[in-house]
Amino acid sequence: MSASLAVHDASPSALGLRRFVADRTSLCCAVIVLLAGLAAVFAPAIAPHDPADADLLRRLQPPVWQAGGEFAYPLGCDGLGRDILSRLIFGARVSLGVGFGVVLVSSVIGTLLGMFSGFARGGIDAVVSRVADVLLGFPYLVFAIGLMGMMGPGLGNIVITLVLKEWVVAFRVARGETLGAREQDYVEAARALGCPSWRIMCGEILPNILSPVLVVATIRMAHVIIMESSLSFLGLGVQPPSVSWGGMVADGREFLAEGWWVATLPGLAILVVVLAINLASQGAREAFDPRLHR
Repeated sequence: MSASLAVHDASPSALGLRRFVADRTSLCCAVIVLLAGLAAVFAPAIAPHDPADADLLRRLQPPVWQAGGEFAYPLGCDGLGRDILSRLIFGARVSLGVGFGVVLVSSVIGTLLGMFSGFARGGIDAVVSRVADVLLGFPYLVFAIGLMGMMGPGLGNIVITLVLKEWVVAFRVARGETLGAREQDYVEAARALGCPSWRIMCGEILPNILSPVLVVATIRMAHVIIMESSLSFLGLGVQPPSVSWGGMVADGREFLAEGWWVATLPGLAILVVVLAINLASQGAREAFDPRLHR
């Protein structure tokens, strides 16, 4: 009896956290993402070697589980004799950093524009919505390649390019949620009390649309990581000596026959992290969405 009362008395966040922890798959995926993030943050302390140090005597040295491998270089070396494990750890800084930064900036921009557009309606809503529709009409990769071709490769340019395309997703989610929230009784009550529009949007509407925006943002992070890797693979991302997973895959293309690990291991890193983010995001949505547990 006391256990059931404790469950009913718990806050929605606490109940959602319990459901998320009980889902072993989502929890394991969240741990994988967390470990990848920690490795990216503490890369200089974790990486066993400098990712830019080349040693031609170790060119295409195989991983430790193959003949000729060494424990000092557990994942082997690339075509220039650079440690692949160290490059994977430092590459996580670029791939995860771009993913988190782009999603954060685009979510803030898109949420504010979507909330203001959905609340104000009229001409402002029409103009911003048409701009979003035009951007959605361009294929994502084609848009990114064209813009990066004009701006040139580089970390800053790739962030700007992805933000210019990615804010549309947060905008559409926030606008749709705002259109529904602006007709609710609590918004009408705030209007009746004479609250200004900015206060209604920030104090009443924003807290109620934040949950779906955050869920979509976590899902989009996986997509942004894939886009950054694709641009780096094409030579339009970060440039040497900086390391990215997509660039590592591109560097290993010519060694697929004699050194499969050079391209395969960074490709597996992209696969595992993106899959973990998607599964963890799906588990978080199912655990914290109250509409699924009524």
